[in-house]
Amino acid sequence: MLLILRDLNLYNESFQHILNSLEKRIYQQQKTFLVTVNPVIYMQAQKDPQYKGIIECADYLTPDGIGVVKACKWLRRPVRERITGFDLMSALLGLADQHGWKVYLLGATASIVARTCNTIMEHYPGLVVAGYHDGYFTDDGEIVKEIVESQPDLIFVAMGCPLQEKWIYENLPTFRKGVFIGVGGSFDVMSGLDQRAPQRWIDLHVEWLYRIVKKPRRVLLMPRLIAFVFEVLKEMLAVNTIVGKRKVVEKKANIT
Repeated sequence: MLLILRDLNLYNESFQHILNSLEKRIYQQQKTFLVTVNPVIYMQAQKDPQYKGIIECADYLTPDGIGVVKACKWLRRPVRERITGFDLMSALLGLADQHGWKVYLLGATASIVARTCNTIMEHYPGLVVAGYHDGYFTDDGEIVKEIVESQPDLIFVAMGCPLQEKWIYENLPTFRKGVFIGVGGSFDVMSGLDQRAPQRWIDLHVEWLYRIVKKPRRVLLMPRLIAFVFEVLKEMLAVNTIVGKRKVVEKKANIT
């Protein structure tokens, strides 16, 4: 059995620390691949070893979702705090606004990515939108060419798991610089199509419930969440077994 959360090198510093690190990498023009690990990404990595290999190649793996944070604690690999894709995107846009960075948006439908672009330009007038494109394409040649020529500092890819991580991984060697982040449904929220849970719900760790209340069809995702819980329990059992055997061996060594 793959011990996904035990194997992955999840980021274990503060939100501000990763912001500082990404800002430094942008100034040094270092290509960066960041994955925000949530239960959906966990489950995809559990059933797809190739995908697990892709996210293991990322420069940063941040714990996104309270379920992942709690699971890490149960698996004796606690992380400092939750770092979500939407929060990270918002904070990086703020920095881009201050420093005049270039931003590229890829994903969602044509109307949503256009609305997201307009919202970003309205709220962050100091940054430069290098370009944008929806996530429904059969040939990404022109998209890749546009990114190569415009050389954006931040590239947000909102195509969902596993497409967004696979696209970044496959095309990253083509680009010279840029921080590439898969942000899932963040364009929906930033465009105003979806509403993020109020802070009170987030503080109570029930943001997932708010999403279901606002969009009942999301209850269809519940089987994935249940499967996630069972997989974590299996990992816990495996970890406890390993720890137990180690203690037995150490005890025998001490006796002899």
